[in-house]
Amino acid sequence: MARRNWSRDELIVAFNLYCRTPFGRIHNRNPEIIALARALDRTPSALSWKLANFASLDPTVKRRNLTGATHGAKLEQEIWNEFSGDWDRLAFESEELRAKLLGKATATIISEALPEGRDRAVSVKVRVNQGFFRAAVLAAYDGRCCITGLSRTDLLCASHIIPWSVDLKNRTDPRNGLCLNALHDRAFDRGLISISKDLRVTLSPLVRRSNDPALEKLVASYDGVPLRTPKHFQPDEKFLRYHRENIFKDA
Repeated sequence: MARRNWSRDELIVAFNLYCRTPFGRIHNRNPEIIALARALDRTPSALSWKLANFASLDPTVKRRNLTGATHGAKLEQEIWNEFSGDWDRLAFESEELRAKLLGKATATIISEALPEGRDRAVSVKVRVNQGFFRAAVLAAYDGRCCITGLSRTDLLCASHIIPWSVDLKNRTDPRNGLCLNALHDRAFDRGLISISKDLRVTLSPLVRRSNDPALEKLVASYDGVPLRTPKHFQPDEKFLRYHRENIFKDA
């Protein structure tokens, strides 16, 4: 059988799956890899190798000396760069392609639930990209809160480091996210905790001054605790610095 080159659309969908897949599940027995490979008319081994190529380009994988492919090909590098340059657009494009391949009209279902009007397309894109962001952030942290280790998916949030409404350019970038349980998500959002440059929990003085035993037990007890760092898409320091300087209540 003649070798068939990978198209841009195929690689975009493959990168989407890389974002959604916990590092330890990048293998040809993963049902999601098998399903997408079938839709692409590729073998699970070929698709899992593409995901491993993307992993080899991931700075977090390199930093933690995790095992990936030896190197990513030129086309994979181009796709990585394209996503990095415009997460919002590429996330939506890849979600649309993925939905069509798998026979799931994700955007269509969402749009049918929304009223007619000129803002409808914008609302669809926002909801689709929010779903992508959540899937990517939870996958990066293996579905566990990066502070407590809690693994109940229905109690986990993909927390934006710089709020969604503040930084439109980076709101879909998984490096602008943390996987937090609902309580610590709210504490982070309210500036009661932040994350230091060396990736430890930093506690606001407001928590200590609250004289609330429950808050002391549930939040203050994690002061100085190191984050469970992700297998890929480690939070970007420039996003964390913004949170420390603009949201964290340090007085």
